[in-house]
Amino acid sequence: MAEQDLIRWLEDFSMADIAVAGGKNASLGEMIRHLSPQGVRIPSGFATTAHAYRRFLTANDLGPRVSEGIDALHRGADLAEVGESIRRMFLGAPFPTDLAEAVRRSYRELGDRLRRADPDVAVRSSATAEDLPEASFAGQQETFLNITGAEALLEACQRCYASLFTDRAISYREHHGFDHLKVALSIGVQQMVRSDRAGAGVMFTLDTDSGFPRVVLVNAAFGLGESVVGGRVDPDEYQVHKPLLAQADTNPVISKTIGGKQTKVVYGDGTQPTMTVATTEEEQAACVLDDAEILRLARSGVLIEEHYGHAMDIEWGKDGDTGELYIVQARQETVQARKQTATLRSFRLRERGEPLTTGLAVGDAIAAGPVCNLRSAAEIGRFQDGAVLVTETTDPDWEPIMKRAAAIVTDHGGRTSHAAIVSRELGVAAVVGTTDATSVLPDGREITVCCAEGEEGVVYDGVLDYDEQDIDLTEVPTTTTRVMLNIANPSAAFRWWRLPADGVGLARMEFIVNTHIKIHPMALVRFDELADEAARARIAELTWGYADKTEYFVERLAYGIGRIAAAWWPKPVIVRMSDFKTNEYARLIGGRQFEPSEHNPMLGWRGASRYYSEGYREGFGLECRALRRVRDEMGLTNTVVMIPFCRTLEEADRVLEVMAGHGLVRGRNDLEAYVMAEIPSNIILAREFSDRFDGFSIGSNDLTQLTLGVDRDSEQLRALFNERDPAVTTSIRTLIAAAHLKSRKVGLCGQRPSDDPDFARLLVDAAIDSVSVTPDSFLLVKNNVAAAEQARRATELPPTGASSG
Repeated sequence: MAEQDLIRWLEDFSMADIAVAGGKNASLGEMIRHLSPQGVRIPSGFATTAHAYRRFLTANDLGPRVSEGIDALHRGADLAEVGESIRRMFLGAPFPTDLAEAVRRSYRELGDRLRRADPDVAVRSSATAEDLPEASFAGQQETFLNITGAEALLEACQRCYASLFTDRAISYREHHGFDHLKVALSIGVQQMVRSDRAGAGVMFTLDTDSGFPRVVLVNAAFGLGESVVGGRVDPDEYQVHKPLLAQADTNPVISKTIGGKQTKVVYGDGTQPTMTVATTEEEQAACVLDDAEILRLARSGVLIEEHYGHAMDIEWGKDGDTGELYIVQARQETVQARKQTATLRSFRLRERGEPLTTGLAVGDAIAAGPVCNLRSAAEIGRFQDGAVLVTETTDPDWEPIMKRAAAIVTDHGGRTSHAAIVSRELGVAAVVGTTDATSVLPDGREITVCCAEGEEGVVYDGVLDYDEQDIDLTEVPTTTTRVMLNIANPSAAFRWWRLPADGVGLARMEFIVNTHIKIHPMALVRFDELADEAARARIAELTWGYADKTEYFVERLAYGIGRIAAAWWPKPVIVRMSDFKTNEYARLIGGRQFEPSEHNPMLGWRGASRYYSEGYREGFGLECRALRRVRDEMGLTNTVVMIPFCRTLEEADRVLEVMAGHGLVRGRNDLEAYVMAEIPSNIILAREFSDRFDGFSIGSNDLTQLTLGVDRDSEQLRALFNERDPAVTTSIRTLIAAAHLKSRKVGLCGQRPSDDPDFARLLVDAAIDSVSVTPDSFLLVKNNVAAAEQARRATELPPTGASSG
């Protein structure tokens, strides 16, 4: 057999060679050929072929012996015993002389190419049937890192061959109906990227949970990448908005979350190729990559995706010696590829319980059951079908248990860890990276695992009631009136990207401040004046690593708004500036020192009146800085600023002046400014407000209570609180007519159009431009609006001169 039939250089492969090189090595060759000229860096190397594997089998007469083992398995033999027996055959079989010499010769040539003797290499298994959308073999075979010397390389190659018959690989092929002897193994031998001195991780060219296609998701940890892939570390997570990557003057990093990164995998001490060590406190608090590196990596990901024509699952590493970013593997993303459907499933808790632990939500489902807390996959005999698997982390050995679980909860791992990937593939709710699940969730405890509340997954005590709804996207009608969404939680925005909504009519800043920031902005601006020592300590903890504490507020707020704006780009996303009442502001960390005590906060110091006041003007400046970063730096110019509770024209002028002082100038860079219409003065002076703002959003709750003089929270007056009272509906019609005379748009954000079809008809008859509702109400409102538009068309008189017959 010719040597070129046994070994080829990676650049000599293409995707046409999967049967010879396996999915991984064929893909590496494809990228070296076509993407290296575009700047995508792939480590050089060579690979043994499927012919070499079969040469190894034939030389040692392994084929019949493997068949005997598989036949014994089919007759009822123990899988573990069969697998161990076959692996011993492979590990005890000598390499054919010609194959061994071909490996040694190629290894020496690789050293010549890299200009060093005995280079350190990564040795990766590449099965000839892997990485297909219908059957992903990813993770079934072994990889060995930091292998040095020809004899160590041959030993690693032999272990790769044996890994084709791990228990999990045998089980996987049995389940998918693959003939064990028709699957061959190619072994890739690549230059090691010295990510042990920098960092490595995984990148997907979509959001792995929602399938949102316009984002690149990057997970990163210090050290070699196996800790991220194996889910043994809680990595950083970065998200990049793809549509703006080509614009050189933007920085479309829309989210950065720093993971715990408690350990890292580095080169070994001579007795072992690699070892796991603890990271420093500084490493745990730092980002593995800076923004320029994140963008460079994301651009490589997009180039790879565009070349292959579908979403990709990519492994990468940063070389600590050169600073270069390398792609070490790329395969088709398989989980979302199998989920192409016109049905959107939605889950919602009907009740709340005591939160027991939190982590990263995988998917958006809800499940409940008793805890089964396992330390090892060897405890499979203890697991009962329908239980919630709780463990530190998972690897492929856990998959037989995971398939039987109602939900999965782990101490460690990110959204690209093994537990997360397999949970998505199985459609099982999972919360990963909790840090403490195994210690706080004892065996037998009934719990509910909720992934339907955004990016954070919550494990609740007890079995809670929840709704499950399927939305058929093929049945959504078309309407002239825009139907938009109310979005509060940035981490939930990607869940709803498939809805054919016309944008976001209300993005509430308060949720981001309350949940993602937690600190009163003035406590950051005037931290040195803060008297509450407990608040000072908590703020110091949350802002650790920020030289400027106000940057903590600006960055987190910008990322929160940026995610919502990216989810609906280029459709408009209307962001309401903060509208906490004083009692709500006071509950933020450090807030009591900066908030007065008011008898009626609902009618007190809220909304626009705060923005130009000495007591909050600097806090509003932080809000403006965040909006400007979203628009001018991230490039998300679809964001619209909206001012709430603006009582007078003078107040409107003062707020717009303050905004302009912070670089938010109406009309500059296409900035539009809207105002909430929730006070009778907004209706009475609608034309004058139209001269100052580009549009209105009716806050029907506040407008009703202030028009009728009814406290919306009063039990005694509940019967009087009626959004369809003629005084309220007349105000709505008056506003729309006045605004349209000035070519200004009017929308309404509220629940009433979904609860009351007649109210939707009233709005359509008044020629409202848009209604904005919660995502789970979208289909109902869309149908109500479509019915109202159809009824209106049916009653319209035909044009003059039209035939009546």
